[in-house]
Amino acid sequence: MSRPTAVVSGGTKGIGLSFTRRLVKLGYQVVALYRSDEAASEAAVAEFGPALSTVRVDLTDGDAVTLAADEILARHGIPTVLVNNAGRNIDRPFLELSHEDWRQVVDTNLSGVFYLTRALAPAMLDGGEQGSIVNIGATTGIRPRINGANYCASKAGLLQLTKCLALELAPRIRVNCLIPGMTETRELVERFNLTDQDARAEVVAGIPRGRIGTTEDIADALEFLVGQQSGYLTGQKLIVDGGQFMW
Repeated sequence: MSRPTAVVSGGTKGIGLSFTRRLVKLGYQVVALYRSDEAASEAAVAEFGPALSTVRVDLTDGDAVTLAADEILARHGIPTVLVNNAGRNIDRPFLELSHEDWRQVVDTNLSGVFYLTRALAPAMLDGGEQGSIVNIGATTGIRPRINGANYCASKAGLLQLTKCLALELAPRIRVNCLIPGMTETRELVERFNLTDQDARAEVVAGIPRGRIGTTEDIADALEFLVGQQSGYLTGQKLIVDGGQFMW
């Protein structure tokens, strides 16, 4: 039997790579989209072999996304799972944010989800299987932070877009938002200086579960959201943060 298809944007490194790894394990043929890191793409293909295909595309370019989606549909058929994971973060004080700083972040984190979902959802609606779309949000889409107006606004918008899609794509497609908390990735380690044990201890002190999350923790949540266990769940946000915020 052929594998069902799953599409993961930003699926060749970080949390996205863990999503790819989990979906392959679950029996999916994964198509991972990436923006520019050829080395990460090649490493992922080497790891997963024929179970993974990669497509290079700039998600801020609506026309390019449409072409990439056409390629995916032609080569792999209609996906049953779409994970909108790709994200961009450019921190600046609000009064120092340039037009480009704003555009790159909002266009990637919000418009990119719109472009990719718009390109694939019609086929998913016409397909014979129930579909699941999971948008990857951020806690800063709920609670703001200093120097992140562009990022926070894009992730707040993603929460509302998730709800609108859940309404309009029902009942064929479920749409939910997965919100990771502090998760052990290279970006997080660098951002919070977690190689310093005192800095790490200060972060962990604010997490009731007593540890920073792993990418596997987030992949566990993704497995739930794309599986039948969550078959009656749509339009919701699932926060996986060790109890740090409890929203």
